[in-house]
Amino acid sequence: MRTWPTAEVARMAGVSARTLRHYDAIGLLTPAETGHGGLRRYGRSELLRLQQILLLKRLGLRLDTIADVLEGDLDRIEALKRHAAGLAEERRRLERLAATVDATIRQLEGGPPMTPETWFDGLDPATEAAHRAEARSRWGQAVVERAWTVLQELRPEERRAIPAEFDAINARLQTLRDAGAAPDDDAVQTVVADHYRLVARHWDSQPGAEAYKGLAALYTEDPRFADTYDQVADGFAAYLAEAIRHWADTHL
Repeated sequence: MRTWPTAEVARMAGVSARTLRHYDAIGLLTPAETGHGGLRRYGRSELLRLQQILLLKRLGLRLDTIADVLEGDLDRIEALKRHAAGLAEERRRLERLAATVDATIRQLEGGPPMTPETWFDGLDPATEAAHRAEARSRWGQAVVERAWTVLQELRPEERRAIPAEFDAINARLQTLRDAGAAPDDDAVQTVVADHYRLVARHWDSQPGAEAYKGLAALYTEDPRFADTYDQVADGFAAYLAEAIRHWADTHL
């Protein structure tokens, strides 16, 4: 049976020898023979498997998914359906990113400041994951995952409308604050009730007192939030947080 060395296979397939070694290391493509000094040689069946690996990889499938397909654990059509779902999710992420960029441009041009709830929408998966992990530690897995699902189900124009809704509430509160209303004033608490309903709508749940007060703490303790809310007016983040805590203690 004829076999080909790594260098020849790499040349024929248009991949690097390092790639072939990696495929061997993860069990995706095992050489027909491994000789003295680790010299790998590949037979016809291995070349055919490599051809299928590269074809499926060209279609965008992950290496672990390719392994499942080649081992018969996953139907190729099902694999492509999963890939299509992943592409659809990436399209939605890019839509969110475009909306975030648009809002950022408006803010930099002197428009209303973005609410922190939308700062990171559509950023790279690693960044998204970090912020979702932080949110889980504050509010729990179920709340965060459901909130994430809700946001992803919104149309782009609906997501773009979210900052304006928070901005409107902030403006109402600051007007009352300018008029001398304390955080526990009835008029202020009425606006906070609207804030709670807006938060609950995007969380798709009814946050309990501790969760809602945890959000209030975030507004003052996290510089990303505090800096934005204090752009409404100096001390606004603390005013909003105190108003939220009072509403949570009396209504939740």
